[in-house]
Formats: sequence, structure tokens, C-alpha cells
Amino acid sequence: MYKLFVGGLPFSTTEDELKDAFGAHGTVASAKIITDRDTGRSKGFGFVEFENEDEGKEAEKAMNGSDMGGRSLTVNEARPMEKREPRHDNGGGNRRSW
Repeated sequence: MYKLFVGGLPFSTTEDELKDAFGAHGTVASAKIITDRDTGRSKGFGFVEFENEDEGKEAEKAMNGSDMGGRSLTVNEARPMEKREPRHDNGGGNRRSW
């Protein structure tokens, strides 16, 4: 599997549109648009996973800098997710009502 990061997506882009756009370059195993957990709106980036590494690299070259919905895409190999510290912003459901 070869996973690509895709930035600069129009906020209206659907996962099917993302999959179709990259599918022109090979067999897409999955396409995921990252959304805000509170609003459900797109954050303007996502990930596309190819079954074949060579097809993924070809798509990376072809799609990086290309136009999608009037926006220039940034496409590169996805880095492994880094472990993040838990958030301590007291934003959980453990609030007292005064």
C-alpha cells in the first residue's frame, strides 16, 4: 500500500470525487477526507491509498500542483502519524454547572 497526503482540497470535495480524481492514475484502495469532529466540515485535506506503490508514486507526480475546483493541490507521500499527547483543555463532558 502507498498512502498519499492530499492538501488544498476544496471544502466541498467528496470522498468519491477524490477517489475518482486519483483513480485515473491507478487502483485506489481508499480515499478519506478529514473533517472537523465538532462541525463535520472538511478541513481541506485528506488521504488516498493506492494498492500499488508505483501507481501511487505516479499519481503523486501527476497530481501535485494540479488544479481541483480552483485550488492547487499539494500531494506527497503520507508520513506515519506521530503520537500526540492527550489534550488537557477541559473541553470534555466533565463540567460543573454553577
